[in-house]
Order: sequence, then C-alpha cells, then structure tokens
Amino acid sequence: MSDDTPDSLIPYDEIVQEALRAVVGRVLGQIESSGGTLPGDHHFYITFKTGAAGVSIPAHLKERFPDEMTIVLQNKFWDLNVAEDHFSVGLSFNQMPTKLVIPFAAITAFVDPAVDFGLQFQAMSEPDGPEPHDEAENDSPDSDHKSGGDDGSNVVTIDFGRKK
Repeated sequence: MSDDTPDSLIPYDEIVQEALRAVVGRVLGQIESSGGTLPGDHHFYITFKTGAAGVSIPAHLKERFPDEMTIVLQNKFWDLNVAEDHFSVGLSFNQMPTKLVIPFAAITAFVDPAVDFGLQFQAMSEPDGPEPHDEAENDSPDSDHKSGGDDGSNVVTIDFGRKK
C-alpha cells in the first residue's frame, strides 16, 4: 500500500467551499428577514475580492482597494438584499452613501467577532465549463502508479472558537 494520496476527480474542496458560502448567505438572509437588525452584539466583517466577477463597487473604492476589501455590517447599513448567489447592501464611505453588490463567490472571509466565529474561503473564479482534470492514472492499462510531488490534500480553514 502506498502512502501517496491520489488526486481526487471529485472537487471536494469546491463543494465544501460552496456549502460554507451558503452559511454566509443564510446568516445574511436571516438578518434581511428580521428587518436588517443584528441581534445582540453580533456584527460581521466580510472580506471579498474587489476584482471578482459580479462585484459592483464605486470606482474610488476599486482604486483604493484594487485586490481585496473588508466591510463591516454593524450599526449603519441599509437595504440588505440577499439573493441566491450574491447580496447587496448600502454603506457609507466618508459620509457618502454607497450600494455594494457582492457575489458569495467573491467572499474570502466572514467573521462574527461577537461569538468568535469565522470562515475563510479560497477566491472562486467564474466557471467557463468543467475544470480540466488530468487523466486518471488507473485508467490507462499500461501505466504504473506514479508518485507525484503533490500530496493531494486540500484544507479548508474553519474557526469554531468558543467564548469562555
């Protein structure tokens, strides 16, 4: 038996990332359905890729944050609207009201410091079709098992810290 873990042809990491992004959508959806009021001390830090497909932010924010930006949903936000694949929210930047549209696929981190909860994601790109995969090594009748340099592991960071 070999210690090498074979590459998976099932995109487990993508499936898990998508499921965890659904957690963000569900939480924001609950806030939306409660009238946009955060319960207790809950507040959210949401980090996203500003250049990701579907992100809509003003040009001055895109210039200031060309790669990644973190927003805070706490006291002053409005018009939270949650759809299946994105959310939009109104926030103020230098006393200027602004509407942001952020696809869940663009989110790289979601944190609720009030309860020490956080999720980190890999940035997702828009799929143009199925991602190409290498041919499975065991599909070729004349191939011997080769050991690759990649151990095939994929790690998703989830922080379920508890307050003491």
